[in-house]
Amino acid sequence: MNRDQKAAVIEEMTIQLREAEAAVPQAVAIPPELRESFADVGRRLPELWPSLSIDARRQLIRTLVCTYNGVEVFRAELHPAIAANPLLSFTTVATESGTLEFRWTGDNGFSATEKAAIKVV
Repeated sequence: MNRDQKAAVIEEMTIQLREAEAAVPQAVAIPPELRESFADVGRRLPELWPSLSIDARRQLIRTLVCTYNGVEVFRAELHPAIAANPLLSFTTVATESGTLEFRWTGDNGFSATEKAAIKVV
């Protein structure tokens, strides 16, 4: 391959890189009301604790799955040695308005679901 051919290949690769970078969705700031919804979900979970039996309290949450418009964007498999109240954090990019659904599953058929709507403007 001569010098001109190499330059042409580099130019083509540069164009492809720019196109790929332009196609990547940009992060959208989470509106304050949605942030509050997430915080509210976290605050309400401890309210359940006093109403649970001793046996229920010993049950563990084993999985947290988050979907965005039905597509899984986060999954955490939890094990007995993890902290009593672990802080889990993840990021995703909102490319369209839709719904984030958080589903916790655990021992003895435990399951809880919360949803939060996202509006992309």
